[in-house]
Amino acid sequence: MNALRAARAATFTYFALNGFLLGLWLVHIPTVEDRTGITHAELGRLLLLLGLGAFLGMRAGGKVTDRIGVKLMVPIAGVVCSVTAFLPGVAVNQWTLGAALLIFGFGNGLIDVTMNAHAVVVERHYRRPVMSAFHATWSLGGVAAALTGARSLSWELSPGTTLGAAAVLGVVVSLATARFLLDEKEEQHAAAEQTGKRKVPRKIWVMAVLALLVMLSEGAANDWSVLHLQDVLDASPQIAALAYGAFATTMTIGRLLADRVTAKIGPMAVLRWGSVIGAAGIATAALSPWIWLALVGWAIAGIGLSGTVPQLFSAAGHHEPGAAAANVSRVAGLGYLGVLAGPAVIGWLTHVVPLNIAFLLPVALCLVAALSAGVLRTEPSEEKVSA
Repeated sequence: MNALRAARAATFTYFALNGFLLGLWLVHIPTVEDRTGITHAELGRLLLLLGLGAFLGMRAGGKVTDRIGVKLMVPIAGVVCSVTAFLPGVAVNQWTLGAALLIFGFGNGLIDVTMNAHAVVVERHYRRPVMSAFHATWSLGGVAAALTGARSLSWELSPGTTLGAAAVLGVVVSLATARFLLDEKEEQHAAAEQTGKRKVPRKIWVMAVLALLVMLSEGAANDWSVLHLQDVLDASPQIAALAYGAFATTMTIGRLLADRVTAKIGPMAVLRWGSVIGAAGIATAALSPWIWLALVGWAIAGIGLSGTVPQLFSAAGHHEPGAAAANVSRVAGLGYLGVLAGPAVIGWLTHVVPLNIAFLLPVALCLVAALSAGVLRTEPSEEKVSA
């Protein structure tokens, strides 16, 4: 295996690790909730600390990574995320859980930015789209976490035991994989000297806003699709769960295929038509009077939105090589706020309109993203990542 392929495999490993650690926490939420004696409402407020920590980790990680390089920063972030993943498993009350989630969120945001920055470096060397496959691997890490968590819970292992074992595994994997990462510190430092004193390009903030719009739509689908089938269409809990399953499955499949599609039609077309397809899928699900058609709608939404976010992350990273991580952190950070805001905004709208009508908001946001996809148009003077 040559150095570039090894670096790509290493990047897959870090994405899978991050998805696994976060997914393992999600699987243990009910158990941790019972152990700490908190209510659903208290848990909802505490989860905001996870998002706050992630946002802070992204902002800090972007600046540090551009200074010391991805080869050093990615394994550090992997170790931090792994160690902090253990903390929620040993929380005993709402105060310790809140602190644990804030710290774990910081570690999660740190690795999110650094591994995406390294993915941009790998993609630059490949000179063709490879970003979407990394995001698909993150999803597969979550699937592995669900299976692992289900088994550990059947064995009646405590969250601390399972998350502690995952933390040890994560540290070992992070350190063992580090030697395969690409080192572009000198190149990044030279480019950073040229770009460091410049203002953040307007184009980056436009990408960040588009990431917020698309990821808000993803967040709404993740958190409300099941309740939509159950409350609006009177589906049984077992059938309603298929709504999220359909969305998540097609999202993963779409990301596995998106790189090839991007190589043929370009990132601008993927963002534009992906957003249109996503809007059509959500609208179909929201307005359907039949359960089966709603499931089809959520599946279409997943396939449409699957390739949109990776294009924005990739474009942000390639825009200024010396500020790749910082720009990714800006786009990812604002996008992550969209993931957090989506469920809350839909919840607020349900006090005014029925749930299915509230879904017309993400439909509109997807259409705005489609109309604004020209921000990803490659300028003649820019270095083009081609097939």
